[in-house]
Amino acid sequence: MESSRTRSEPAPRTHPKEVHLHTFNAEGSAALAGPQWLRDRRAAGLSAVESSVLPSESEEVWRYTPIDDLDLGDFVPVTSSPGELPETARIVTEMMRESLGRLSGQVLVHNGFPLAFDSQGGGGGGGGAGAAVGGAAEVPGAQSMVGSVQVGGDALVRLNDAFAPDAVLIDVPAGTEVPDPILIVHWCDGGPAATVGPAVFPRTVVRLGDRARAAVVEVFVGPIGSVRSLVVPVTELSAGDEAALSYVSLQILNHAAWFVARLAARGGQDSVVRTFTVGLGGDYDRVRADVSVDGRGARSEILSAYLGSGTQVHDIRTLQDHVAPRTNSELLCQGAVAGTSRSVYSGLIRVHRGAVRSDARQTNHNLVLDEGAHADSVPNLDILENDVKCSHASTVGPIDEDQRYYIESRGVTPDVAEGLIVRGFFDAIIDRGPIPAVTPLLKREVHARLDVALGERRVIREEADV
Repeated sequence: MESSRTRSEPAPRTHPKEVHLHTFNAEGSAALAGPQWLRDRRAAGLSAVESSVLPSESEEVWRYTPIDDLDLGDFVPVTSSPGELPETARIVTEMMRESLGRLSGQVLVHNGFPLAFDSQGGGGGGGGAGAAVGGAAEVPGAQSMVGSVQVGGDALVRLNDAFAPDAVLIDVPAGTEVPDPILIVHWCDGGPAATVGPAVFPRTVVRLGDRARAAVVEVFVGPIGSVRSLVVPVTELSAGDEAALSYVSLQILNHAAWFVARLAARGGQDSVVRTFTVGLGGDYDRVRADVSVDGRGARSEILSAYLGSGTQVHDIRTLQDHVAPRTNSELLCQGAVAGTSRSVYSGLIRVHRGAVRSDARQTNHNLVLDEGAHADSVPNLDILENDVKCSHASTVGPIDEDQRYYIESRGVTPDVAEGLIVRGFFDAIIDRGPIPAVTPLLKREVHARLDVALGERRVIREEADV
């Protein structure tokens, strides 16, 4: 069933909100270093922002969100390198590295500034098991990579164009198989003296040549605290013909952060692109994932999970874009909301003319764990071709009573039964993830937050989760 807007929510703004760049100015953008083409790109991005308007809830793609509350004047972009990672960040990064096991490369990024490119068999700016891993000045062909998948965008995407300090670039040559995941950790804190809201603009681009294979894990994390921040990452993924690209992102920022992410992916002929985004932190957590299967026989799998507690808002927007014939896409998006948190899912399957024999499936499941929580689910179809298979399904509601009864009939108390059901709900999608090495990390983070969200309904965790 599909839920609707609650009566207590304010009506969306109907007039465009102009962008006033008091803190996001030309001086700050120009202060960022990099090759000349990147500086020119920043200048063009800032010009585009100045002539645009901020997103509004009156737009369908921002419907049901708190975007009208965004005031860019509350934030200041980070335009100077914050230096080395603090001790807390190093500890967190090492824990993640140990959880994943063998890696083909690791990149540490502090407020959008890459600090270290550690790769198998080499140091900064080197190769990750055959891949070129580095920044805009290190990777050959960098200019042709940045902006090759995410072309244009709204005012927030263009702010990333204007204020991204650098880009993390991963370029895998044709026929190369990167054996283990490449880990990218973004530490977002605004620097040691941040007292006003820092704005951070990470940029990541992954390009696979024909018949290449690689897996990338991207984590957005920061310190526990109450300083409000704005994190606007843009990630571009491109897979050549017959290539296989797997990508997982995990967002575990503190509950004062606004996280507004754009993921753009494209797959060539007979390619496979698999993505999995997991949103757990943030006050407002948004991921827009546009995945295009451009080549004949291309396939995509889009997974997304989110868990809301307190007053969080989780916002997932997806586009399954079928451009070529005999393409396939499968989407599964599921999450749970507790307390007075909210979630929004809106997805579009688009099949272009000529994309015959396309097969697209879209599924969204939402668990509402408390009376004050709320979920909206809006699936959409835009089909311009006849000989296709397309389906969508959407559910919003509390825990299934048949499942509860079955578990309780085995002697499990009601509170523990509910916790077991919710844990199983999340474990099922995590086990489907495209990168098995990251599964233990995802389960650990989700289980820890479930304990908070469920309160007395929590499941006593096994020793392995501690």
